[in-house]
Amino acid sequence: MKRRKFIKTSALSAVAVSSFGFIRFDGKKYVGDCETTTDILGPFYRPDSPMRSNLNVAGKKGKPIHLTGLIMNEDCATPYANAKVELWHCDEDGVYDNSTPEYNYRGTVMTDSKGQYSFDTILPVPYDAGGGLIRPAHYHLMVTAAGYQTLVTQLYFSGDEYVQKDPWASNEAAKNRVLEVSSDGKNGNTVTFNVGLAKKLGMEKATLEKLTGSYKSEDAGERNVELFQREGKLWLKNEVFGIVFDYLGDNTFEFPGLHDGSYQRLIFLSGGSMKLEMYQSGSEIQTQSFIKTS
Repeated sequence: MKRRKFIKTSALSAVAVSSFGFIRFDGKKYVGDCETTTDILGPFYRPDSPMRSNLNVAGKKGKPIHLTGLIMNEDCATPYANAKVELWHCDEDGVYDNSTPEYNYRGTVMTDSKGQYSFDTILPVPYDAGGGLIRPAHYHLMVTAAGYQTLVTQLYFSGDEYVQKDPWASNEAAKNRVLEVSSDGKNGNTVTFNVGLAKKLGMEKATLEKLTGSYKSEDAGERNVELFQREGKLWLKNEVFGIVFDYLGDNTFEFPGLHDGSYQRLIFLSGGSMKLEMYQSGSEIQTQSFIKTS
């Protein structure tokens, strides 16, 4: 995979008040509409990142950040202990570590008894994603908790000029994920983000496994695809690892995070066939047909 071009133009200002995500404390409990919105997974997710909270890399530069927050049950009041929180982001040059055993700027932690998580890392930078799109600086976050839909989302930062130009960061659904960077009064900075979990449809492992395997395109010139399952989710393989789909019911899975009305759906039919339905807001629906081969 080609390494991304990068732009080293991050000039984010620190402010005194940090964001508290979707929920607030009323003196007795956390209240508010705390379900956290999703965002695109991106092409560079790697599973099995090391269990560590310190992601800093010796010899690397970057603005130090302490990312912290709470993982809450859907009642917005009860902390969720032992949730798995995965964080990954690019380095100070806008490049992701997609292959080395060091898993640079990638890490996993489990929440404590109070639902708290934290990471020490750097502030990523905007980068050229190709096609004239400059992605704003962002963290990728995945939260896995038994009994809840796995959350895949991204965190952006106030003061980044590219937020309003980005189709995902500028979406209404992302407004509470554009966070303030506040000084800790020493030599570091803090970003706070709290997560409200949500329950959605699931599918038992045995049924999910029947859907996994290789699929041959029935459309001339189109690529073949491979589906696999991990932790109760259906994934479509890509060059780094894969992209994940949510189960909607009625044999249909959807790629989460496309909030402008666009979508990608996998629809399973009888006889081992499947279709990939893609819709971009304002355009016609495009469909690719596949047949299961293994």
